[in-house]
Amino acid sequence: MTFRHLTIFLQVCDSGSMTAAAKALFVAQPSVSQAIGELESHYQVKLFERLGRRLYLTEPGKRLLTYARHIVNLNQEAAAAMREVSEHGILRLGASVTVGTYLLGPLLHRLSAVKADIEVTSYVNNTSVIENDLLEDRLDLGVVEGKIQSPWLVTQNFQEDEMVLVCAPQHPWAKEKSIRAAQLEGAPFIVREAGSGTRELFEAVMTSADLNWKLAGCYNNAETIKATVAAGLGHTVISRLAVAKEAARGELAIVPVEGLSFVRTFKIVYHKNKYLSPAMQFFIDLVLRTPAAQLLPPQPSQAAAGASKSNPPPAKDIPIWL
Repeated sequence: MTFRHLTIFLQVCDSGSMTAAAKALFVAQPSVSQAIGELESHYQVKLFERLGRRLYLTEPGKRLLTYARHIVNLNQEAAAAMREVSEHGILRLGASVTVGTYLLGPLLHRLSAVKADIEVTSYVNNTSVIENDLLEDRLDLGVVEGKIQSPWLVTQNFQEDEMVLVCAPQHPWAKEKSIRAAQLEGAPFIVREAGSGTRELFEAVMTSADLNWKLAGCYNNAETIKATVAAGLGHTVISRLAVAKEAARGELAIVPVEGLSFVRTFKIVYHKNKYLSPAMQFFIDLVLRTPAAQLLPPQPSQAAAGASKSNPPPAKDIPIWL
């Protein structure tokens, strides 16, 4: 039994004869008779009584008529919905925490400005969770800063991100133009949770430099980390994007480390077997074409220039690199 069988059945019911149904459907009359015969054989019932030249629905036929109209109408609604999706698009987007906090908003704003008919659902979690959701088809695309482990996922780099050492402004390091990597040995650090791209890069660089460190705190969001560091309870290595404003206000100090580089790349991620819908391809192209400067927030120095007297610039003895 197919939708074709049900469509022919409905047309016979509405037309009152197989000949009229054949004309309405632009098919040969034997094709209509064959379809009705196949339906009757499939359900093991008689759908029509043939009395003279007229057809009369049987009780089983009347019951099937109700279901057939509902099924065919649902099929038509589904087809219309799928056409709408094809024309406009649906995008399930996941972002890791740093990207989600600082770049996702500008990206979605640009998308809505040029392609407002794409329906976007987005959420933020750490890189490992986004990776798993892509593998299990709970997301169409991911935008992450962490390393992708699965060979089933395709990545496309679109922007570099520098991570920096940050300490409280009252810490002795804050008065130095730079420190040596060896000074990090045994230092207390506030870090992100396991599975975070920020945590992963920090640990990899420290291990490659053969530097030990103490765990002073572990949090799953940047705001808590920054507040804890500002209170002098430890240091952190975090995206420059995340601390630029606090550094400009003198609430945190960014300290260059000689011989250590914490640089990573933001990337778009999707499953290698995933069909790239027009909406997905449009978003990928948009991200790859957008200059990095158009995605970044205003430079803190610009904001500081217009700051009121109640918010004076940071003291000169606190080094700030923007």
